[in-house]
Amino acid sequence: MLTVGNNTAGVEELLGDGLLWCPCCGGRLGGWGHAARRRVFTAGRVPVAVRPRRARCGSCGVTHVLLPSWLLARRCDEVWVIGDMLARAARGQGFRRIAAASGVPEDTVRGRLRRFGSAAGRVREFFTRLAGDLSPDPVPLDPAGSVLADAVVAVAAAAAAARGRWPALTVSGWELAAVVTAGSLLSPSVCFVRAGGDAAGLSWPDGSTRVPLWSGTPAGWHSRRAREGGRERRDSRDDFGRGG
Repeated sequence: MLTVGNNTAGVEELLGDGLLWCPCCGGRLGGWGHAARRRVFTAGRVPVAVRPRRARCGSCGVTHVLLPSWLLARRCDEVWVIGDMLARAARGQGFRRIAAASGVPEDTVRGRLRRFGSAAGRVREFFTRLAGDLSPDPVPLDPAGSVLADAVVAVAAAAAAARGRWPALTVSGWELAAVVTAGSLLSPSVCFVRAGGDAAGLSWPDGSTRVPLWSGTPAGWHSRRAREGGRERRDSRDDFGRGG
């Protein structure tokens, strides 16, 4: 699975120009139909139908779901809704209060908080490092009261540093989190993109170090999903499967 920009036309242009690369072998990706249609909830529990593009590598034959950056893998709420849950938890709100504010079922909220909390230490470490890499004058982050809160602060700091480095970047902190974790922020094993080049860990579609142009422009932004041991599946069509 690859995380791409939210501009559908831009993603299609990148596919047509051969500027999206396979995270398994580095080959060029081409269009390969679409993933199954899913219902995703936006703020206020407003449902929208989503059918992400799929792509196939011309070299190794692996297919990948191209997940827009406003979604996480296997989650039925948009990333801003999930990010608001995590931010509320960082401020000390309990899962029942968060559920009441978001309209998301209590069991779903509790499960997501537990999942994020289990990886919060790694998330905090990665985004603190990313914020330092992107900022010309990094400032140490003060403890926020818990590991989960520290992770939320680190995500916000990395997004602020990215916007400071590339003023044209119109991306929220939680979209950035979706990109650099390849949609795996709430997955059992969170993956982070490979580090490399001037991009400080971010991988551009064409290998350049240009300013990343986000929604509203032809250039989508995708990440290469890091492999943490083991062989990746030959077909990633199920990465956009059902989840809470």
